[in-house]
Amino acid sequence: MKSAAKAAETAAPPISGHQDTFDGIRAVAALCVLVFHVASAAGSVTNPAGVRWLYNGGQVGVPIFFALSGLLLYRPWAAAVLNGRPAPRAGEYLRKRVFRILPAYWVLVVVYMFTAGRDHVGDPLTWASLLTLTQTYLPDAWWNGDLGPAHLGQIWSLVVEAAWYVALPFTAAILAWYARRGRGGDVGVRARRLLTGIGVYAALSLAWTVVMFVPERHSQAGLWLPRYFAWFAIGMALAVVTVWARLDDRAAVLCRAVSDSWAACWTAAAMLYVVAATPAAGPLTLQTPDAFWTAALHVIVLGLCAAALVAPVALAPAGHPALGPVLGNPVMRFLGRISYGVFLWQLLIIVAWYEAADRGLRGNVATDLPLLAAASIAAASLSYYLVERPVRALTRRRDPARPQDPVRAPSS
Repeated sequence: MKSAAKAAETAAPPISGHQDTFDGIRAVAALCVLVFHVASAAGSVTNPAGVRWLYNGGQVGVPIFFALSGLLLYRPWAAAVLNGRPAPRAGEYLRKRVFRILPAYWVLVVVYMFTAGRDHVGDPLTWASLLTLTQTYLPDAWWNGDLGPAHLGQIWSLVVEAAWYVALPFTAAILAWYARRGRGGDVGVRARRLLTGIGVYAALSLAWTVVMFVPERHSQAGLWLPRYFAWFAIGMALAVVTVWARLDDRAAVLCRAVSDSWAACWTAAAMLYVVAATPAAGPLTLQTPDAFWTAALHVIVLGLCAAALVAPVALAPAGHPALGPVLGNPVMRFLGRISYGVFLWQLLIIVAWYEAADRGLRGNVATDLPLLAAASIAAASLSYYLVERPVRALTRRRDPARPQDPVRAPSS
């Protein structure tokens, strides 16, 4: 039994501490979104020549980010259910989220309001909605479109993420109740119940998509959290499996099989990326009205693409010989560390560049992307070293010491 437990622990993925490969996944997600925004602003996505429409698949960066959040933030609650440990304190968890995302974001808002948004600098409603990440809920705002001000259009996904942060303790409590109901069962029974509950949670995305089109299309509802439950559920399910693998060697063997099939998974992700880039997964322009089936396929296809990319990394044991060098090398780790800043600053830089050059929808990705990527990385580096890292250092001083591995395989 001890040898089997040791084998499970060796084959199982780590569930605590920093994982360099996740930095690489963050970098991929941030760069996907960056390429998509540059191509959209340059007019390449809707250009019928060649295969420029493939840039549209860059939207997959959003479900990748959401899946990572589901994995990393739900994992302590999954460990509480499967290993009997105390659940995270909601207040402490929310405090960490606030200090992680808001300081750098507030700097972005201030810079935007005193530059591109200076015509509205005296509008308290604009300030309040942007600072509280509620701009996509306003019914009749001054900006043209549902996403918010053009220079901050990508922030709609941060609004969704913030709403998920707030809802997570309640979601986790419901899932825990379901997993423990009745006689509770062994760890395998509880894990399967958690996965079943997360499957139902994911299915609510399709139910919400129906609501979006009944009795008519409601475009703003497509920017709200329920539509994207499925993308967060991908990471939540992976969180359950990773914790389960620390307690059951059969689950650990499954994890190792998936991680060793990383090439096949990433090939599937590439194929799904191509499908996601086509109009089958949603219109290529914001001006084209969406339809129910394309809206549903948008969630399904992009979600499967993100799952195929993230799953082998999430389920891999520490020191995987292939994934480590690809995603955990110094360049990818650096880009992963600053990925939040890349996400925050890119659209302000991109839109300002095309406005100043008077080349909106008439750009060239080959020449514009290197310049705009460099500018976004530079802004993100300043954000990380001047805002994000100092704030994180201050908050960590208040955090109690945590065990390196709170869940281990049984020793007998």
